[in-house]
Amino acid sequence: MNPMHSSPPPEHVKKRVEELREQINYHNYLYYVLDAPEIPDAEYDRMLRELEELEKRYPELITPDSPTQRVGAPPVKEFGEVRHDPPMLSLNNAFKDQEVHDFDRRVRERLGVEQVEYHAEPKLDGLAISLIYEEGVLVRGATRGDGFRGEDVTANVRTIGAIPLRLRGSGYPRVLDVRGEVFMTKEGFERLNAAQERAGLKPFANPRNAAAGSLRQLDPNVTAQRPLTMYCWGIGLVQGGTLPERHSAIMERLRDWGLRVSPKSQVVKGVQGCLAYYRRMAEERDELPYEIDGVVYKVDRIDWQERLGELSRAPRWALAHKFPAKEEMTRLLDVEWQVGRTGALTPVARLEPVSVGGVTVSNATLHNQDEIERKDIRIGDTVIVRRAGDVIPEVVAVVESRRPPDARKPRLPRHCPVCGSDVILLPGEKIARCSGGLYCPAQRREAIKHFASRRAMDIEGLGDKLVEQLDEKGLIRDVADLYYLQQEDLEKLERMGKKSAQNLLQALEKSKRTTLARFIYALGIRHVGEATAKEIADHFGSLERIMQATREDLEAVQDIGPVVAESIYRFFREKHNREVIDKLLAAGIHWPAPPRRDRESLPLAGKTFVLTGTLSSMTREEAKERLEALGAKVSGSVSKRTSYVVVGADPGSKYDKALQLGIPVLDEPAFLELIG
Repeated sequence: MNPMHSSPPPEHVKKRVEELREQINYHNYLYYVLDAPEIPDAEYDRMLRELEELEKRYPELITPDSPTQRVGAPPVKEFGEVRHDPPMLSLNNAFKDQEVHDFDRRVRERLGVEQVEYHAEPKLDGLAISLIYEEGVLVRGATRGDGFRGEDVTANVRTIGAIPLRLRGSGYPRVLDVRGEVFMTKEGFERLNAAQERAGLKPFANPRNAAAGSLRQLDPNVTAQRPLTMYCWGIGLVQGGTLPERHSAIMERLRDWGLRVSPKSQVVKGVQGCLAYYRRMAEERDELPYEIDGVVYKVDRIDWQERLGELSRAPRWALAHKFPAKEEMTRLLDVEWQVGRTGALTPVARLEPVSVGGVTVSNATLHNQDEIERKDIRIGDTVIVRRAGDVIPEVVAVVESRRPPDARKPRLPRHCPVCGSDVILLPGEKIARCSGGLYCPAQRREAIKHFASRRAMDIEGLGDKLVEQLDEKGLIRDVADLYYLQQEDLEKLERMGKKSAQNLLQALEKSKRTTLARFIYALGIRHVGEATAKEIADHFGSLERIMQATREDLEAVQDIGPVVAESIYRFFREKHNREVIDKLLAAGIHWPAPPRRDRESLPLAGKTFVLTGTLSSMTREEAKERLEALGAKVSGSVSKRTSYVVVGADPGSKYDKALQLGIPVLDEPAFLELIG
């Protein structure tokens, strides 16, 4: 610790002290009054500790209005003012184990004892509250405010179900000031934000903001709709009665009187007990249903608390041991775009390295272009980065007051950063995608797996692991390369002998004879499933006509709207995709020419069938293909628009619904007769 200086403080120290006070007061106002903090708690703690150190070295700089001499900020004028007696003091913070050892040593030295028992509990991240009970009846609720004066929020706290309006049992003092934390569970926070977004309102940044904003509503009806709860952690004024002589026993008494206290609290022995409790809570942190940012240790004996006393803003008998920050502040150096296995482009923030939650973070997700614009994130900004558990770090907000003049907005690239294909953002979607699905190396494995799947090209024996091996060995660059594989290359792969290689080559050869619908589906065009591929193939009749179709041509196909039409149109306009298709056709993939007649002229055109139960003469998929070849549409559910329900052995609920709606039912002989 630096010794106290006797000489006058240098000008640069005076200037720094004034800067720190101005910044801390500004952030106090954002945190306590507006419920809109701009910086992480860790950054605030650092500024406050720096100011404390400077004032300790130069005590003549201490002023009555310094942030070190009070807890928070004044109440807002809309609420009535309440004076706290005794004050609702803050706690000193520890960030390292050594600081906990130092705290315990000071406590033991002042008390002249060998060991101290502490009451340990999680440090909730919510809003401190004071509840005054008179004769067991709740008469007032007030926020902490600046620790000496708070805001009267009685009408609001009365709406919180976890706060009893009357204490249970008997034996409580005539006047009892109960103090605790109003907070929101993680689940409640998610539900609230979902409701905010549905209503077109801005979501809350975190559960603490949500709890503070909910409790400090001018309209108690709004508070009543918010999922708030409370845990008690202490007491203030007590008149006309006595309480137990240990803090832990007081908490038990509060629980008996119907007040909530933390079920995770525990009495521990000495500094080692404190540190063991801290580590256990750190392990459980992400599994708890509410947010905590550390643990609190309090000397358990009340008479010892009184002997230890308090400083201007914090008691000597308590300490908050903070977890490594889950949020930190750093600078956004650049934004790069990564291409996922489905072609989705994700913006990734490149950051000045910063330690968040004990892990050095230099990259963080920005989710999508919409999120960048909503949060107004710019390259060069100072940003807040959050990391929770093993979740990928994310940029949650910008510190706008630190934005440099040359900060620039990130732009969605026009071309894929991996393969150069066009980037498309379909109407109504938030995620942009690379259009080179058949060609892009980032999408190669998924494209091949889909292409080879049973309902697509049905390449037997080409499983996921084999696809990954082929890609790792550089034997395939796109789906067309499958048909140019050589036996000697395949035999060198793991678990691929001569026979296995021959079988795969035979399966590839067999797959060359397919249908136009299967081929279209195998290409993996976004929004084009089996049914849509069948509709397209039946409507146009040839691949050439499909590839040349305009958006308007595509929208003329049954069940195809503007979004699907745009996706198909853009896929076939991408030259890389057309090149791969040409390679596939050159490799020998073919299908029978369609019959020269319009779909409308087919025998079952305009009819909708539903299949249920097991047919003995064919699989359900074969039955579907037979019906579609005759112009029928096959649906998965029964409705008033259903023409027939085909019933095999052991039919399900579709059969019952058909009888209920009076839909004609065909058994297997009748069905076979119908399809000829």
